[in-house]
Amino acid sequence: MSTNDSIRYINETDFDAAVIRKGLAVVDFYSTECPPCEALAAKFEPLSEVYGQDVAFYKIFRQENKALAARLGVSSSPTLLFYKDGELTGDRLSGGVKRSDIVRNLEALLPGERVDALRAGVKPVSTDCDVLVLGAGPAGLATAIYTAQAKLKTIVIDKELPGGQVKVTHMVSNYPGFSAPISGYMLMHHMAEQAKAAGAEFRAAVEVTSLDLPGKTIIVDGYETISAKKIVVATGSSPRFLGVKGEKEYRGQGISYCATCDAKYYEDKDVVVIGGGNSAIEESLFIAKFARTVTVVHQFATLQANKTAQEKAFAHPKISFVFEHEPREFVKEGTNVKKVIVQNLKTGEMQTIACDGVFIFAGMTPNIEEVKQYFELDQYGYIKTDATAHTSLKDIYAVGDVASKPYRQITTAVSDGTVAAIAVAKELGDA
Repeated sequence: MSTNDSIRYINETDFDAAVIRKGLAVVDFYSTECPPCEALAAKFEPLSEVYGQDVAFYKIFRQENKALAARLGVSSSPTLLFYKDGELTGDRLSGGVKRSDIVRNLEALLPGERVDALRAGVKPVSTDCDVLVLGAGPAGLATAIYTAQAKLKTIVIDKELPGGQVKVTHMVSNYPGFSAPISGYMLMHHMAEQAKAAGAEFRAAVEVTSLDLPGKTIIVDGYETISAKKIVVATGSSPRFLGVKGEKEYRGQGISYCATCDAKYYEDKDVVVIGGGNSAIEESLFIAKFARTVTVVHQFATLQANKTAQEKAFAHPKISFVFEHEPREFVKEGTNVKKVIVQNLKTGEMQTIACDGVFIFAGMTPNIEEVKQYFELDQYGYIKTDATAHTSLKDIYAVGDVASKPYRQITTAVSDGTVAAIAVAKELGDA
């Protein structure tokens, strides 16, 4: 619990008197054992010191105030609500809340001249560390666990919440140490908590204002400058776009790249999956738990997924396959994509597949757009490293999905982070 005098903890019985009858207020509905809540607290508390004289800052424990949460339509933690003269106003913020979004909504409550005065009072912060880890997926977290345990001051920065892609993976069945499958979210939660217990600090759901890799400095959220002796790039990868007509336009309107996030919305509906690798087939099996039918469209004559997943998919009564075809257009009708036009790669013939939604699993691309100019890259755009994860830039390492290597799995990412961390610890110890 915060000791910040600018923040007051209230409950349902206090709410009307404290919030509705006050002029300006912001309310944080939080929960325990909630990583997004911890990430928000690291922003909420400093902002209360800046804006707290003008806006009342409150925190409400959601689990003990369920009736109030239901009344206000709060269904997740954290959720930030902004009030002016008793009326709900501005954005409803939840999940990985950015500092800039909080600031924008706070300043919308205040007159312009007061905003200018408060901004002038914000003092920049400078922080030094031994190791700065860019990215909180399995590679970054493994790095942080090892370097923090080596008594190196370690800071982990991520534009999202810790966990990388794995946190939205339905189940992980091949991670050593777990005889039964474990959800990706929980696996990453355990890793993040282990890193924190070792002493690693986190800056999660932040915005990177400036990044100077040669100078080993980064500015986050516009006010904190972090300088490091060593930097480990572990920014992961993102789904690769197909470049097909309608794909980017209709993303979120029937086109998805995350089955864990969106499969539940296709209960008893017809779904098309694009791809034939591990992700496509494993996620097709998950989608089939909800959908009426799953049609897998693949450019090759055979699948590239592991044999176990293939066997399950071929045996599943809901899953069918269209081989040697590629999508050429996604067609929206009303509010959602309803058709996929595919082309037979042998005959050139076009075919229309009716559907209620599309999931695309066409591979990944490394998240290095902001830093790729600093590195030597392989032919596919991944960062080249040596056997100890060193890049072509002094004191900078690359691990996980951004690094050039033949295979990308959770275990190989953790291995990369381990190797880099040991190299970092040895070099700093010998310095």
